[in-house]
Amino acid sequence: MLIGYARVSTLEQNEELQTDALKKAGCGRIYVDHSSGAKASRPQQDRMLEALHEGDTVVVWKLDRLGRSVQNLVDLMDRFHKQGVGFRSLTENMDTSTPGGVLVFNIFSALAQFERDLIRERTMAGLTAARARGRKGGRPYKLSDKDVAMVRQLYDSRTVTVKEIAARFNVSRSTIYKAIGRAGKKEQHQASL
Repeated sequence: MLIGYARVSTLEQNEELQTDALKKAGCGRIYVDHSSGAKASRPQQDRMLEALHEGDTVVVWKLDRLGRSVQNLVDLMDRFHKQGVGFRSLTENMDTSTPGGVLVFNIFSALAQFERDLIRERTMAGLTAARARGRKGGRPYKLSDKDVAMVRQLYDSRTVTVKEIAARFNVSRSTIYKAIGRAGKKEQHQASL
């Protein structure tokens, strides 16, 4: 069965251009979402995905109507492939039931993987450069080294509870436990020297 999917960005836009093209292509059922392309929540698309059966073909007027990004499109195509569902885009003339359509899909997959690899490479290079300049990533500690030493001393005294220590330093109990662990690691490192 041919199943159409259309999406318009706002309520002011009219989906008739897309739905007319989908009807002309022979779609028996059409799902229409009224949402921005960036939104993850697409209730009609979710409904369509749940209703798909092996042998169905999803038809869209244009690729950008289906996915939020190249990666999202690749993920949807993988899902279709695993379910035995075909895919056709009318504007781009792409049909995964043909060898040419499969080729185009594989090119999209390769480009998405290339994009992910580039992002990872740039991120790692940035982190390495920051470390070389003496910068550490992550959130700064809430307690200074002096505070951590005091926390450890209070904790080891067993005269006050962790809750009371946390209240005294105006932090959460988990911050106190992390500080105790940090102090323990520092002591172990100093002992090993």
